[in-house]
Amino acid sequence: MTISSAVQDDIWASVQRLAEAFAVDAVEREQAGGNAKRQRDMLRESGLLTLLIPERYGGGGETWSTVLRIVRELAKVDGSLAHLYGYHFLQLVAPHLVGTPEQKRYFYTESAKHNWFWGNAFNPLDQRLRGNREDGRVVLNGRKSFCTGAQDSDRLLVSWVEGDDPAALYTAVIPTRREGVLVHDDWDGLGQRQTDSGTVEFQDVVVEPHEIIAVPLANKSPFSTIDAPLSQMILANIFAGSATGALEAAKEYTRTQSRPWYTSGVNAAHRDPYTLRKYGDMWVELQGATSLLDAAGHSIDAAWEKEFSLTSDERGRVAVHTAAANALASKVALNVTSQVFEVMGAHSATKNHGFDRFWRNVRTHTLHNPIDYKFKNIGNWYVNDEPPKPGWYA
Repeated sequence: MTISSAVQDDIWASVQRLAEAFAVDAVEREQAGGNAKRQRDMLRESGLLTLLIPERYGGGGETWSTVLRIVRELAKVDGSLAHLYGYHFLQLVAPHLVGTPEQKRYFYTESAKHNWFWGNAFNPLDQRLRGNREDGRVVLNGRKSFCTGAQDSDRLLVSWVEGDDPAALYTAVIPTRREGVLVHDDWDGLGQRQTDSGTVEFQDVVVEPHEIIAVPLANKSPFSTIDAPLSQMILANIFAGSATGALEAAKEYTRTQSRPWYTSGVNAAHRDPYTLRKYGDMWVELQGATSLLDAAGHSIDAAWEKEFSLTSDERGRVAVHTAAANALASKVALNVTSQVFEVMGAHSATKNHGFDRFWRNVRTHTLHNPIDYKFKNIGNWYVNDEPPKPGWYA
């Protein structure tokens, strides 16, 4: 559907206000780590948490490409909050992807009505959380790691295994404050320090039948597996946003604080030809990455519009396109967030500036989904016409 220009203006005005507010203490908060409760509440109050929910369920009816651009914009100043915002939607759409029509309607409607902030205890590679059937319900015991956004969330997307089959992954949506759910403040990552990505523990947690939104992944439609490309695009836009923020911060520092090298022959650092050459190189790299991200975002929109009519071939093309965008954004962001120190000089590497947070955030994220496997999948598609097999990360 077409969103009016006035509504778009309101959205971006809200995003700009948030970005400006987040930037005020971004360095101090990142160094302290922990839960960004005040900033999460600002996201709640902004109205942007319901943006993707269809209008008929009380939401904004916006597109994924708009959400992804917002993620990128927020990542310029705070990669953690951008991550929390993007992953909120990744969890929110789970009932749409793999639930029943009634569950889709219920969770969209209730989330819009109550302005829920979604987190997760989903990590499919961590199978320590077990479920046992008791009187038609499931009782959960165990732990999950990398539970992004779990702290201060209203709903948790949870996955567990039953029996001896590790592929039998079940999924449900439960209130975060349900009895027996213990969200630990134990995330100690090198970067993304305010993403609340620690451990969630479950002690005899009851899951009601109507809260279970998926049985094992087998026999699902191509649309139901689109969550992996969605996740890749959220992360890729965090990478590109972080790199853009680092480059913009570096430009300001170079123009106002950097000193020219004593043999450069220039009287200002921003006139050094080698410095300008490096800035030009980084800027061009970023334009390529963001252009590919925007194109991939539109392919996500098209796939989302097709919904359950999406074919396997179409899903494969989306997976390749988003993997390419993610891979390029990963490479560019790692390069830019490291190289900016070379154009700012030695004094920029002091802790009080906090410029290292951009690199640490990108470095932390890019390790969770190895870039080599993305390039292998892309190469296999290009050479052998074989699209990536749907999975948790492809």
